[in-house]
Amino acid sequence: MNIVLEGKENDSVNRRYSICALILCILLFGQPTLAYAYGEPSPEETREILQKSLSIVEIDHEIERIAVRQKELNQQQEELKVQLQEQEDQIHIQQDRAGAVVRSYYTGERDSLLMTVLGARSFKDLFILFDYYQIIIGRDQAVLSKYQDRYRTMQETSTKISQTTAELEELKTNLVSQRERVVALQKEVDGQVSASGNPAAIQKLMEELTIYWENVGIYEVKRYFRALAAAMQNLPQFIQDQNGGISTTGTAYTIRIGQDDLNQFLREQNPIFEDFAFQFDEDRITASGQRDQLQLSIEGHYTVENEPQNSIRFHVDKLVFNQLELPDTTRRMLEKEFDLGFYPQKILSFVKATDVSTSKGVLEVKLAISF
Repeated sequence: MNIVLEGKENDSVNRRYSICALILCILLFGQPTLAYAYGEPSPEETREILQKSLSIVEIDHEIERIAVRQKELNQQQEELKVQLQEQEDQIHIQQDRAGAVVRSYYTGERDSLLMTVLGARSFKDLFILFDYYQIIIGRDQAVLSKYQDRYRTMQETSTKISQTTAELEELKTNLVSQRERVVALQKEVDGQVSASGNPAAIQKLMEELTIYWENVGIYEVKRYFRALAAAMQNLPQFIQDQNGGISTTGTAYTIRIGQDDLNQFLREQNPIFEDFAFQFDEDRITASGQRDQLQLSIEGHYTVENEPQNSIRFHVDKLVFNQLELPDTTRRMLEKEFDLGFYPQKILSFVKATDVSTSKGVLEVKLAISF
């Protein structure tokens, strides 16, 4: 379904999804206790079925992403193989030329040429012969350099082919694993739906959840992640402006960010964070909020990464949407699409992060001078 709608149609669709969200919340968390005493599933049982159903939807999307990536890699690999063959043909040509140059030095032909230059009878002849000598030597160097460049390019292409081959094998294994997960989850869901007191109602609820998630939920989740990623781009300047944000002891530096300061910073960056807040605990970071019928909770941690550059990288350990936990495939997809980390060298260019930790209300980053 296309989500780009206008005017009254857009309002109508938004109202429909708001009603869907409200119904889902009522069915999930507001069922009266007598309802499931007579064969109806409990709110916890309903939540578990819906969570598995949502996981199936998201893992199916991951399978689609894997299939697309496989297609791209297969095409890339074929193109690289063609390039490699062309480069091998070129390297043979350059190899012959380079071999002739090397043989000329080995057999002393260039020494004879140099002796001819040195044996010139006049300055005029010397300069002319020396110019010829430089031209010949320059061409020799160009031939050898071109051979080296061709060889280097061929090696790089060969390495890329090996990398794509390895990634394709990894994708193949991942694809099989994800398909097995879907089959197992679907079997569990089918069994739980059949055993429930009202399979038709549960099935309808699953369908409504899928529609709501794919047309509203995932876009709202991405909206928060996009806003967070944009705000993180401005975090280095915020830290620099903070009084006492950076402390130093000898050659060691420490960045400390309080959760209240961070939340205030985020709200200044984007009003979407008015109802959303970070909380720092021992080795754990939680970000949660609620707006209208949408509830979102993100739990994760920071690590120091040195590739492709030194950074403080955020990892999503748990993602809960309207009290339904999303699978690891969704977390990885969001981590890949949105950069929620920050880069200490944007604060102090001559340092690199060596350690990051969180305690009650405080995020702390240790820095050392980078040589």
